[in-house]
Amino acid sequence: MRLRIPRAYESNATHMEPAVSSKAKVIAFANQKGGVAKTTTTLNLAAAFAEEGHRVLCVDMDPQGNLTMSQGIDPDSLEKSMFDVLVYDLSIREVIRRREIDVACASIDLAGAEIAMSTKIGRERSLEKAFRPILEDYDFICIDTPPSLGLLTINALTAADKVIVPVQCEYLSMRGLIQLQNTLSMIRENLNPDVDIEGILPTLVDSRTIHAKEAIEILEENFGDRVFASRIKKTVRFAEAPVRGMSVLKYDPDGMAAQSYRELAKEVLGNGKR
Repeated sequence: MRLRIPRAYESNATHMEPAVSSKAKVIAFANQKGGVAKTTTTLNLAAAFAEEGHRVLCVDMDPQGNLTMSQGIDPDSLEKSMFDVLVYDLSIREVIRRREIDVACASIDLAGAEIAMSTKIGRERSLEKAFRPILEDYDFICIDTPPSLGLLTINALTAADKVIVPVQCEYLSMRGLIQLQNTLSMIRENLNPDVDIEGILPTLVDSRTIHAKEAIEILEENFGDRVFASRIKKTVRFAEAPVRGMSVLKYDPDGMAAQSYRELAKEVLGNGKR
Protein backbone atom coordinates (compact mmCIF):
# COMPACT_ATOMS: atom_id res chain seq x y z
CA MET A 1 0.00 0.00 0.00
CA ARG A 2 1.40 3.39 -0.99
CA LEU A 3 0.01 6.79 -0.14
CA ARG A 4 0.08 9.51 -2.78
CA ILE A 5 2.46 12.16 -1.54
CA PRO A 6 2.58 15.72 -2.94
CA ARG A 7 5.86 16.31 -4.77
CA ALA A 8 6.90 19.07 -2.37
CA TYR A 9 7.23 16.52 0.43
CA GLU A 10 9.44 14.00 -1.33
CA SER A 11 12.66 15.77 -0.34
CA ASN A 12 14.61 15.03 2.80
CA ALA A 13 13.74 16.81 6.04
CA THR A 14 15.53 19.92 7.20
CA HIS A 15 16.40 19.37 10.83
CA MET A 16 15.69 22.18 13.23
CA GLU A 17 18.79 23.79 14.68
CA PRO A 18 19.13 24.23 18.44
CA ALA A 19 17.52 27.38 19.74
CA VAL A 20 20.40 29.83 19.80
CA SER A 21 18.70 32.96 18.50
CA SER A 22 16.82 35.43 20.66
CA LYS A 23 13.49 34.60 19.06
CA ALA A 24 11.43 31.55 19.92
CA LYS A 25 11.03 28.66 17.50
CA VAL A 26 7.30 28.11 17.08
CA ILE A 27 6.20 24.49 16.63
CA ALA A 28 2.61 23.51 15.86
CA PHE A 29 1.45 19.97 16.60
CA ALA A 30 -1.24 19.04 14.10
CA ASN A 31 -3.22 16.17 12.64
CA GLN A 32 -6.86 16.56 11.75
CA LYS A 33 -7.60 13.12 13.16
CA GLY A 34 -8.23 13.10 16.90
CA GLY A 35 -6.85 10.61 19.39
CA VAL A 36 -3.32 10.54 17.96
CA ALA A 37 -1.58 11.92 21.09
CA LYS A 38 -1.25 15.54 19.92
CA THR A 39 -1.80 16.98 23.39
CA THR A 40 0.37 14.33 25.04
CA THR A 41 3.17 15.08 22.60
CA THR A 42 2.88 18.86 22.89
CA LEU A 43 3.11 18.80 26.68
CA ASN A 44 5.76 16.12 27.09
CA LEU A 45 8.07 17.39 24.37
CA ALA A 46 7.79 20.85 25.93
CA ALA A 47 8.64 19.35 29.32
CA ALA A 48 11.65 17.60 27.77
CA PHE A 49 12.82 20.93 26.30
CA ALA A 50 12.46 22.50 29.75
CA GLU A 51 14.57 19.71 31.27
CA GLU A 52 17.31 20.72 28.84
CA GLY A 53 17.17 24.27 30.19
CA HIS A 54 15.05 25.88 27.48
CA ARG A 55 12.36 28.45 28.15
CA VAL A 56 9.11 26.94 26.88
CA LEU A 57 5.53 28.09 26.40
CA CYS A 58 2.67 25.74 25.54
CA VAL A 59 -0.34 27.30 23.82
CA ASP A 60 -3.65 25.47 24.07
CA MET A 61 -5.69 26.10 20.91
CA ASP A 62 -8.14 23.23 21.47
CA PRO A 63 -11.57 24.15 22.90
CA GLN A 64 -11.51 20.88 24.85
CA GLY A 65 -8.73 22.39 26.96
CA ASN A 66 -6.98 19.08 27.53
CA LEU A 67 -3.51 20.63 27.60
CA THR A 68 -4.72 23.19 30.13
CA MET A 69 -6.20 20.43 32.30
CA SER A 70 -3.03 18.37 31.95
CA GLN A 71 -1.25 21.04 33.99
CA GLY A 72 -3.85 20.98 36.75
CA ILE A 73 -5.81 24.03 35.56
CA ASP A 74 -9.62 23.92 35.38
CA PRO A 75 -10.68 25.53 32.07
CA ASP A 76 -14.11 26.33 33.53
CA SER A 77 -12.50 28.49 36.21
CA LEU A 78 -10.76 30.81 33.77
CA GLU A 79 -12.00 34.37 33.40
CA LYS A 80 -9.81 34.95 30.34
CA SER A 81 -8.40 32.48 27.83
CA MET A 82 -7.02 32.15 24.31
CA PHE A 83 -10.50 33.06 23.08
CA ASP A 84 -9.97 36.62 24.36
CA VAL A 85 -6.48 36.73 22.83
CA LEU A 86 -7.74 35.72 19.38
CA VAL A 87 -11.05 37.56 19.31
CA TYR A 88 -10.39 40.71 21.37
CA ASP A 89 -6.58 41.03 20.96
CA LEU A 90 -5.99 40.62 24.69
CA SER A 91 -2.29 40.34 25.53
CA ILE A 92 -1.32 36.67 25.59
CA ARG A 93 0.58 37.34 28.81
CA GLU A 94 -2.82 37.76 30.48
CA VAL A 95 -3.73 34.09 29.90
CA ILE A 96 -0.37 32.45 30.68
CA ARG A 97 -0.23 30.37 33.85
CA ARG A 98 3.11 29.26 35.24
CA ARG A 99 3.08 25.58 36.07
CA GLU A 100 5.54 22.83 35.18
CA ILE A 101 5.93 24.80 31.98
CA ASP A 102 4.17 28.04 31.03
CA VAL A 103 0.70 27.46 29.55
CA ALA A 104 -1.45 29.87 27.57
CA CYS A 105 -4.80 28.44 28.63
CA ALA A 106 -7.88 27.45 26.65
CA SER A 107 -11.51 27.20 27.65
CA ILE A 108 -14.68 25.96 25.97
CA ASP A 109 -15.19 29.55 24.75
CA LEU A 110 -12.69 28.73 22.00
CA ALA A 111 -15.41 26.65 20.35
CA GLY A 112 -17.06 29.92 19.36
CA ALA A 113 -13.89 31.65 18.22
CA GLU A 114 -14.27 30.84 14.53
CA ILE A 115 -17.70 32.46 14.37
CA ALA A 116 -16.59 35.41 16.52
CA MET A 117 -13.58 35.98 14.24
CA SER A 118 -15.51 35.61 10.98
CA THR A 119 -15.69 39.36 10.32
CA LYS A 120 -12.27 40.19 11.75
CA ILE A 121 -9.73 41.53 9.25
CA GLY A 122 -6.58 39.43 9.25
CA ARG A 123 -8.24 36.73 11.33
CA GLU A 124 -5.81 34.06 10.11
CA ARG A 125 -2.91 36.01 11.63
CA SER A 126 -4.42 36.66 15.07
CA LEU A 127 -2.17 34.14 16.83
CA GLU A 128 0.93 35.27 14.95
CA LYS A 129 0.18 38.84 16.06
CA ALA A 130 -0.30 37.72 19.68
CA PHE A 131 3.12 36.03 19.70
CA ARG A 132 5.13 39.06 18.54
CA PRO A 133 5.59 40.67 22.00
CA ILE A 134 6.73 37.38 23.62
CA LEU A 135 9.02 35.86 20.99
CA GLU A 136 12.10 36.94 22.93
CA ASP A 137 10.72 35.56 26.22
CA TYR A 138 10.96 31.91 25.12
CA ASP A 139 13.18 29.50 23.21
CA PHE A 140 10.24 27.35 22.10
CA ILE A 141 6.51 27.95 21.72
CA CYS A 142 4.57 24.69 21.31
CA ILE A 143 1.00 24.92 19.98
CA ASP A 144 -1.58 22.20 20.60
CA THR A 145 -4.22 22.31 17.87
CA PRO A 146 -7.78 20.91 17.69
CA PRO A 147 -8.56 17.79 15.62
CA SER A 148 -9.73 19.79 12.62
CA LEU A 149 -8.29 22.01 9.91
CA GLY A 150 -10.45 25.01 10.70
CA LEU A 151 -9.52 28.60 11.58
CA LEU A 152 -7.88 27.72 14.91
CA THR A 153 -5.48 25.29 13.24
CA ILE A 154 -4.90 27.70 10.36
CA ASN A 155 -3.90 30.34 12.91
CA ALA A 156 -1.45 27.88 14.45
CA LEU A 157 0.09 26.94 11.10
CA THR A 158 0.34 30.58 10.05
CA ALA A 159 2.21 31.41 13.26
CA ALA A 160 4.48 28.34 13.17
CA ASP A 161 8.01 27.83 11.92
CA LYS A 162 7.66 24.06 11.90
CA VAL A 163 4.96 21.41 12.25
CA ILE A 164 5.27 18.11 14.09
CA VAL A 165 2.66 15.55 13.05
CA PRO A 166 1.80 12.83 15.57
CA VAL A 167 0.48 9.87 13.59
CA GLN A 168 -1.14 6.83 15.13
CA CYS A 169 0.09 3.74 13.37
CA GLU A 170 -3.06 2.98 11.45
CA TYR A 171 -4.23 3.79 7.95
CA LEU A 172 -6.95 6.33 8.80
CA SER A 173 -4.55 8.42 10.83
CA MET A 174 -2.13 8.48 7.91
CA ARG A 175 -4.92 9.68 5.63
CA GLY A 176 -5.24 12.66 7.96
CA LEU A 177 -1.59 13.38 7.25
CA ILE A 178 -2.30 13.76 3.53
CA GLN A 179 -5.11 16.23 4.24
CA LEU A 180 -2.81 18.20 6.53
CA GLN A 181 -0.24 18.40 3.74
CA ASN A 182 -2.82 19.88 1.40
CA THR A 183 -3.71 22.49 4.02
CA LEU A 184 -0.01 23.30 4.53
CA SER A 185 0.36 23.87 0.79
CA MET A 186 -2.46 26.40 0.97
CA ILE A 187 -0.92 28.07 4.03
CA ARG A 188 2.46 28.37 2.30
CA GLU A 189 0.91 29.87 -0.81
CA ASN A 190 -1.24 32.44 0.97
CA LEU A 191 -0.11 33.06 4.56
CA ASN A 192 3.22 31.58 5.66
CA PRO A 193 5.66 30.62 2.89
CA ASP A 194 8.27 29.20 5.28
CA VAL A 195 6.21 26.73 7.34
CA ASP A 196 7.17 23.09 6.80
CA ILE A 197 6.92 19.69 8.44
CA GLU A 198 9.71 19.20 10.95
CA GLY A 199 8.89 15.55 11.42
CA ILE A 200 6.29 12.82 11.60
CA LEU A 201 6.01 11.05 14.95
CA PRO A 202 4.63 7.50 15.19
CA THR A 203 2.45 7.38 18.32
CA LEU A 204 0.40 4.83 20.26
CA VAL A 205 2.68 2.17 18.81
CA ASP A 206 1.89 -1.41 19.74
CA SER A 207 4.98 -3.17 18.46
CA ARG A 208 3.36 -6.57 18.99
CA THR A 209 0.99 -6.08 16.05
CA ILE A 210 1.83 -6.64 12.41
CA HIS A 211 -0.43 -3.73 11.46
CA ALA A 212 1.66 -1.24 13.46
CA LYS A 213 4.88 -2.49 11.90
CA GLU A 214 3.40 -2.23 8.42
CA ALA A 215 2.11 1.28 9.14
CA ILE A 216 5.59 2.46 10.17
CA GLU A 217 7.05 0.87 7.05
CA ILE A 218 4.54 2.77 4.91
CA LEU A 219 5.42 6.04 6.66
CA GLU A 220 9.16 5.49 6.16
CA GLU A 221 8.67 4.42 2.53
CA ASN A 222 6.77 7.61 1.75
CA PHE A 223 8.46 10.17 3.97
CA GLY A 224 11.99 8.89 4.51
CA ASP A 225 13.88 10.73 7.22
CA ARG A 226 10.98 13.04 7.88
CA VAL A 227 9.83 10.21 10.18
CA PHE A 228 11.36 10.58 13.62
CA ALA A 229 13.42 7.65 14.88
CA SER A 230 11.63 8.02 18.22
CA ARG A 231 8.55 5.86 18.76
CA ILE A 232 5.87 6.68 21.31
CA LYS A 233 4.50 3.38 22.56
CA LYS A 234 1.19 2.77 24.26
CA THR A 235 1.44 2.96 28.05
CA VAL A 236 -0.98 3.53 30.90
CA ARG A 237 1.29 6.29 32.22
CA PHE A 238 0.02 8.66 29.52
CA ALA A 239 -3.51 8.36 30.91
CA GLU A 240 -2.43 8.64 34.55
CA ALA A 241 -0.18 11.71 34.31
CA PRO A 242 -2.82 14.30 33.20
CA VAL A 243 -5.09 13.25 36.09
CA ARG A 244 -2.27 14.33 38.41
CA GLY A 245 -1.88 17.59 36.48
CA MET A 246 1.64 16.91 35.25
CA SER A 247 3.68 15.65 32.32
CA VAL A 248 4.72 12.03 32.18
CA LEU A 249 8.32 13.22 32.64
CA LYS A 250 7.42 14.50 36.09
CA TYR A 251 4.92 11.76 36.94
CA ASP A 252 7.15 8.83 35.97
CA PRO A 253 10.58 10.34 35.23
CA ASP A 254 12.41 7.03 34.88
CA GLY A 255 9.76 5.30 32.78
CA MET A 256 9.81 4.31 29.13
CA ALA A 257 7.30 6.99 28.15
CA ALA A 258 9.36 9.81 29.63
CA GLN A 259 12.52 8.53 27.98
CA SER A 260 10.79 8.40 24.59
CA TYR A 261 10.07 12.12 24.75
CA ARG A 262 13.59 12.92 25.91
CA GLU A 263 14.88 11.09 22.84
CA LEU A 264 12.43 13.00 20.65
CA ALA A 265 13.64 16.28 22.15
CA LYS A 266 17.21 15.40 21.19
CA GLU A 267 16.10 14.77 17.62
CA VAL A 268 14.24 18.06 17.38
CA LEU A 269 17.12 19.94 18.95
CA GLY A 270 19.40 18.51 16.29
CA ASN A 271 21.39 16.27 18.60
CA GLY A 272 19.92 12.99 17.44
CA LYS A 273 19.84 11.06 14.20
CA ARG A 274 16.84 9.65 12.39
